[in-house]
Amino acid sequence: MSTQHPVPSQSGMFLTREALAAGYDKNAITRQVRAREWTRLRHGAYCLTALWDELDVNGRRALVAEAVYRMAKTHVALSHITALDRLGVPYWDLDDQLTHVTRSDGKAGRKEAGVAQHRGTMVAEDLTVIDGLWVTNGTRTAIDCITITDVEHGVVAVNGLVRAGETTLELVQRRLETMRRRPDTLGADIVLRLAGGRTESIGEDRTLFMLWMAGFPMPQAQYPIRDRSGRVVARVDFAWPELGVFLEFDGKVKYQSLLQPGETASDVVVREKKREELICGLTGWRCIRITWFDLEHPDRTIVRIRDVLAGRPWAA
Repeated sequence: MSTQHPVPSQSGMFLTREALAAGYDKNAITRQVRAREWTRLRHGAYCLTALWDELDVNGRRALVAEAVYRMAKTHVALSHITALDRLGVPYWDLDDQLTHVTRSDGKAGRKEAGVAQHRGTMVAEDLTVIDGLWVTNGTRTAIDCITITDVEHGVVAVNGLVRAGETTLELVQRRLETMRRRPDTLGADIVLRLAGGRTESIGEDRTLFMLWMAGFPMPQAQYPIRDRSGRVVARVDFAWPELGVFLEFDGKVKYQSLLQPGETASDVVVREKKREELICGLTGWRCIRITWFDLEHPDRTIVRIRDVLAGRPWAA
């Protein structure tokens, strides 16, 4: 019996019915799995173990999602968090162990065996095709993520989709207006007010949410700093020009993105320090820097920000 892929496939996954059609009986399939020639993705779906071992976490989720899609007994589209994966949009702190699909038959969905089925009316403009699979597009995915998350996670998802060019706030708002009867969209207005599409990272999204929750005046995102000739020499993550304060979120990804050929992380830190000194020298403003650690301890961080905004000294 050959141990080659029984059915040619772009992704490398195949179903029991395809293996049977290629000449494998159920006992042979079991032997292939036990011998680790094949890996079972879920009941009734497989891929070559050599392929599975080469894939990263995202690639494995994509194979499992395709298996769910191809085994569905009714027409579905990959949606919600699974659609974020397919669209290549990063997200934060969402359960990616479930494959999310939305049914087109209007029947109530359920959650079982690693699959979350959602009931929802989909129109043609809600869908796109990726690698031969129907997937909710960026606009519909933004709304769907809002319905299953809180405001903070919703802001991260929507801003991520906007940054990726998969939708705009105007498109989300327009589609949302046609779905106002859905009770799970009641929090969407708050999310869209906070999701301005001006932030450049998940860390900045979460920072903006923290500032809003604390009741601070909303800062201006990506604020341009000009020299005395009017030339833009820097942009800061957030600024309160009227209070003379700017805030920078320092994340690992940010520093990696600033690395130039031949530089180390310490080189970037030194360059950022010089940049901060330039900005403070031009504006006379005070700088607040926060990290992922600060976001995980918001009470302490909020006190520090409040003191700086009020012009008070702050001691760690």
